[in-house]
Amino acid sequence: MMMMTLQEIILEKIQSQGPIRFVDFMEICLYHPEFGYYFSSRNKIGKDGDFYTSPYLTPVFGAMIGRKMELLWKTLGSPNFTIVEYGAGSGRLCADILAYLKNNEPFYSRLKYCIIEKSPSMRLLAKKHLPENVIWYDSIAEIQELEGCIISNELLDNFAVQQVKMEDELLELFIAGDNGFTEVWKPATAELQKYFQDLDIQLPKGFRTECNLQAIDWLKDIVTHLKRGFVLSIDYGGLSSELYHSSRRNGTLLSYYNHQISDCMEERPGEQDITAHVNFSALMYYGERMNLKTISYTDQGQFLLELGFKQALEQSYLHEKNVLQAARQVALIGHALLFDMGKKYKVLIQEKNN
Repeated sequence: MMMMTLQEIILEKIQSQGPIRFVDFMEICLYHPEFGYYFSSRNKIGKDGDFYTSPYLTPVFGAMIGRKMELLWKTLGSPNFTIVEYGAGSGRLCADILAYLKNNEPFYSRLKYCIIEKSPSMRLLAKKHLPENVIWYDSIAEIQELEGCIISNELLDNFAVQQVKMEDELLELFIAGDNGFTEVWKPATAELQKYFQDLDIQLPKGFRTECNLQAIDWLKDIVTHLKRGFVLSIDYGGLSSELYHSSRRNGTLLSYYNHQISDCMEERPGEQDITAHVNFSALMYYGERMNLKTISYTDQGQFLLELGFKQALEQSYLHEKNVLQAARQVALIGHALLFDMGKKYKVLIQEKNN
């Protein structure tokens, strides 16, 4: 018996139950337990993958996150402190944070580092090089007496999103298909309409965009189980005023395959990454309603500069024998993390006091 491809699995689902919502299509493409993009063993990050993340450019990025953890720990009065990292991937950020924090024995001795990672292949990869004292969980509900900080770096942009379009009324995208995939638009649910009403967003006719309700559910889950502490979210995106501006009238959904960017989501199901910009206005608005106070919102470049990134980056290359090569690397990495990715990526810190 021949094994079905993910495309055939999705088409069979459509034929048995009719057109499926785009959010369900995206969920299957990314997280199908056998063929989903994030569940495959294929290399996804770095030169041989589909994209780069900040920790892959320099361990100093993780050191700066570690430095921020020290400051947040002191803000809480230096108690036992738990870091929960969602979507740790290969574990590189975790390794760099812990390598930095080992130098602070009073903090390190009170630190518990937890990872919540869906992908079995990523778990396997990360466990090969992460220290044994890192604890793995399937959900935040399993972590007891949680005080500390929840970290996510480029996680929320990979949550499955609803795609909508404004015509005479708000419409939601469904995927139909026989031999291939086609788009079908149906009236949006009351939940989707309420999202735009809550955020006071009026989409003009013909405007196509996304809505990430999973990010709101994720935040709700965190608030339920975080006793006291912070939520630090790093991702590319912006405020409602930016994401729903006329220049974004076709939305922000993109796919990544071998470092090539495409706006065709239906190609190569399970083989390409699919992402959408994060609406930080939504995280702040719904967070406030859930007792999460917004502490700061800035771009990644400014966030890193305030923590002393430039000096730490230069310090990390001090012992290189080739001075010119070291200076070139410092300039390239600095430009990427402070100006290129540094402007596109945003950093949101929220606090729960009780």
